[in-house]
Amino acid sequence: SSTVMVGGTPIGPASVTLIAGPCAVETPAQTLEAAQMAVQAGATILRGGAFKPRTSPYAFQGLGAAGLQILADVGREVGLPIVTEVVDAGDVDVVAEHADMLQIGTRNMQNFALLQAAGAAGKPVLLKRGLTATYDEWLMAAEYIAQRGNLDIVLCERGIRTYEPSVRNTLDVTAVPVIHDLSHLPIIN
Repeated sequence: SSTVMVGGTPIGPASVTLIAGPCAVETPAQTLEAAQMAVQAGATILRGGAFKPRTSPYAFQGLGAAGLQILADVGREVGLPIVTEVVDAGDVDVVAEHADMLQIGTRNMQNFALLQAAGAAGKPVLLKRGLTATYDEWLMAAEYIAQRGNLDIVLCERGIRTYEPSVRNTLDVTAVPVIHDLSHLPIIN
């Protein structure tokens, strides 16, 4: 496996990376409090959602560009690089201005225009596995990013949808060794 550098922080087989922070950036105080807790827990990268794709169109969708600024300010204050999700190809440039790493979420793993735009942005990309994606589909999504000249890709196994309704996602523990056999890309969960 290769190592990807995110704002001076390595993600790869020889490093321990804890990515933590608030699900959604809501206020400067809330984001700072979450970031301070993340640092105390040993986080090396701060994550937070400024753009939040939600299943329900009535749920909080994030603060957008204002949330990006809050996250960037807090990241500088606590001394951590930041990763945040980008959900639209038209927003890649503004997210790349603020973030050290772009996240492509599970709902957008096969949004090919977004993958290509993220690949062209010149920032490392965290690519989450889709809820029902096969390993090959996930790796082909990474190829859309790599095709634009960006080889700084980190795969994230975040769980798959199963028939069990009592949990949101089921961690596919076989994903890590299988992806190590199929690819050089670092993988986290």
